[in-house]
Amino acid sequence: MVIAETGRLSLAELRECYRRRELSPVEVTRDVLARIERLNGDLNAIVTVAPELALQAASAAEAAYASGEAGALAGVPFTVKDTIVTRGVRTTMGSLLYEDWVPDFDPPSVQRTHAAGGVLLGKTNTAEFGWMGATDNRVFGPTLNPWDVALSPGGSGGGAAAAVAAGLGPVAFGTDAAGSIRIPASFCGVYGYKPSFGRIPVVPAGAVESLAHVGILSRTVHDAAALLEVAAGPDPADRLSLPAARDSYAELAVGEMRGLRVAWTPDLGYAPVDARVRARAEAAARVFESLGCQVEEVDLELEDPYEALDVLLASSTAGAHRDDFEAVRERLDPGRVEVIEAGFRLTAADVGAATNLRARFGAALRSALDGFDLLLTPATPVTAFASDAQGPPDVAGEERPGLSWSAFSYPFNLTGQPAASLPCPADDGVQLGLQVVGPWQDDALVLRASAAYEAAQPWAHAWPPCAGAEA
Repeated sequence: MVIAETGRLSLAELRECYRRRELSPVEVTRDVLARIERLNGDLNAIVTVAPELALQAASAAEAAYASGEAGALAGVPFTVKDTIVTRGVRTTMGSLLYEDWVPDFDPPSVQRTHAAGGVLLGKTNTAEFGWMGATDNRVFGPTLNPWDVALSPGGSGGGAAAAVAAGLGPVAFGTDAAGSIRIPASFCGVYGYKPSFGRIPVVPAGAVESLAHVGILSRTVHDAAALLEVAAGPDPADRLSLPAARDSYAELAVGEMRGLRVAWTPDLGYAPVDARVRARAEAAARVFESLGCQVEEVDLELEDPYEALDVLLASSTAGAHRDDFEAVRERLDPGRVEVIEAGFRLTAADVGAATNLRARFGAALRSALDGFDLLLTPATPVTAFASDAQGPPDVAGEERPGLSWSAFSYPFNLTGQPAASLPCPADDGVQLGLQVVGPWQDDALVLRASAAYEAAQPWAHAWPPCAGAEA
């Protein structure tokens, strides 16, 4: 196979080719590394490449296939967001503070993927410590959107989304505390899965423990389910981690949708949304009617929980720098400095009020959706903004401070529910996503709904210009 073809293969296709001896893990790894060398310079998606480690893992996978002992992900290339530590591979957190850090341990997600035979290609770009909804930092600079390099891939995990969209590995680990997986998935036309809070252990916990999720970006739902199957499950280093499913997540992603009650809301009762986004997301939501679901537009009249998110993020970020802020201030992203300073101005009562708002929002959402099986919303209220911006200038003519523009994603970090961004294909090449939100801890239903939608409205055949057949 030529480079472009191996780069276009899904996790599932790669495993089948290996099993049939039609491709070798070493051959594929070399091809994908060559693809990275050719395409990544224009995108800045992968900021640290680990070719020697990748080829060592590929050789081990090849030997495992030969001996009949191949793990579930043997020979499958993957990348890891640079906010997730990796043993022996530079991990900067997108910050000058960690510019040269090489950790000596792996978190459970990476350790388990290595044990299953996965081939780590390298680290993907992020905002500093994942603080904003764009992907830029003072160590590596911005990542660009593979569909249009004048645009942002979103953030903070835009490096992972851009890499997957361009075929620089079929799957990627990301993190999501306010939308950092679903925003770039929407902007880059890939599948972004934020599991239930605690489904994949988060180690080390980081500053925003109660909001942080480890999740997955992929080209197909099956690939995300296969990686989740390996990465999920409790670990004593994460006191909040959940048990894994009793059955295979890939098997749970297949099933009947007929008869389910599905709520669709274009605004959650408070969110401005671009008219084009609303129209396309609603058309995508109506696809579920063809799957046998009863889709009902609902007026949720919810209170915007942004103040809770803003206070929790600011207080946690300030807490992380309580003792060293003046010493490190000049080496931090100026935008993140503003967040830290805002956190220092908060009181304990402010944090308590934010916690109460969080609980109140969760209770109101559960009450409003009583009797429904799934919730559908736009994944983002806008399409990709300019590559040099931290967010959109406005949403439907309304200015939105901070991360409040991402009004569809952060609510489900506050509630911890599983949520995914599904691509909404269009001939104009403008990418946006439909968000599917499941009941508390029901990852299986979100995966099943995602897979059913993908079968009815496939997207994986669409590639950005930079990843064309000639690449």
